[in-house]
Amino acid sequence: DVSISSLFRTAAAPGEEGLIVRADARRPIGSRVAGSVEELLSPDLTDDFEMIHSTFEAHASLMDAVSRPTQEVGYIVSGQLTLWIDGVAFNLTKGDSFRIRNEAYRWQNPHDVPCVAIWVIAPPVY
Repeated sequence: DVSISSLFRTAAAPGEEGLIVRADARRPIGSRVAGSVEELLSPDLTDDFEMIHSTFEAHASLMDAVSRPTQEVGYIVSGQLTLWIDGVAFNLTKGDSFRIRNEAYRWQNPHDVPCVAIWVIAPPVY
């Protein structure tokens, strides 16, 4: 699902369309899982991959595993996250990275601060 707000965004400055995404012009994407906010970092969805800025709120979780036909890599920018890949739990902290290849995954942020991650997903799913 695409949120209504993702249809409206700040117009890119002349010469930046399709090349630059300013921090205040990121498009919210995906379905809103309770406690997770995703924004598109890629200028659009025309590439073979998409780059996502994800914020996992404190004490939020996705406890029902999901799987999608993608290859994904992520990098923890700040905070901590527990990520299950094919049922195996990994405790990730700032500077850690991960890969998911069509495996079922779920996540939880049991901590008191949000976790911020950058994800690259191929092919784009949003």
